[in-house]
Amino acid sequence: MKIKWLLNLCLYLGMFAVFSPLMAADRTAELPEKEKFHIYLLIGQSNMAGRGKVDPATNKAHARVLKLDKAGNWVPATDPLHFDKPKIAGVGPGSGFGPVIAEASFGVTIGLIPAAVGGTPLSRWVKGGDLYERAVKLAKENQKKGVIKGAIWHQGEGDSSKPALYNSYQKRLSAMIADLRTDLGEPDMPFVMGELGEFFTRPGASTVNQALHGIAKEVPATAVASSKGLPAKSDQVHFNAEAEREFGKRYAAQMLKLQKQAAEK
Repeated sequence: MKIKWLLNLCLYLGMFAVFSPLMAADRTAELPEKEKFHIYLLIGQSNMAGRGKVDPATNKAHARVLKLDKAGNWVPATDPLHFDKPKIAGVGPGSGFGPVIAEASFGVTIGLIPAAVGGTPLSRWVKGGDLYERAVKLAKENQKKGVIKGAIWHQGEGDSSKPALYNSYQKRLSAMIADLRTDLGEPDMPFVMGELGEFFTRPGASTVNQALHGIAKEVPATAVASSKGLPAKSDQVHFNAEAEREFGKRYAAQMLKLQKQAAEK
């Protein structure tokens, strides 16, 4: 009996070894034609990457929302979308953003490029900075497969502690938006920025939020997603999972508004 059991176990393990790579490969999504694959960049620091707790019981991807994984494959957009810090990456605004955009885009597949990295200053996101160049590279590589439809941004916590940084934030982020559009060949690409949380109390937080609204008034095809009423985790730095999903819906509402305005011109 033991020998038979061992033989069956060996057979099972052998079959698993053969078929497990196929199972992994099957997870890679089949992409639609280029014009029906709409791609969005998710950029910024930890509140864009997401630190909300993932609930395995409800962690399912929308049928028409994909994410770019670490290996550069398009796969179902389950949480966490980002992989900047695997041990703490969780639910971010992209989790709420993608499904809303998909539901508003009949017959279209949505692709999310998760490029945010926790704890990063704006200096790494301006042209010439390592994270800017990485995000541009990822976007350009995938322009062969789909159409870049916009970018969503959440950053500023890291620039809220020094006057020289938060007082120059509007000018520096405005320049980054212009460079990003130029480098991607998308001069009118919608760009939605998210306010820092009401709970975040560093000296320059309000100045950063004012800068975001200043950009929305001065730079075409930009908008701000409100963080009003969205709660934090116990660390008082990161939005919780429920807040992140709601924030993502607010980003989506602003993105759709910008896209509608562009279509009406």
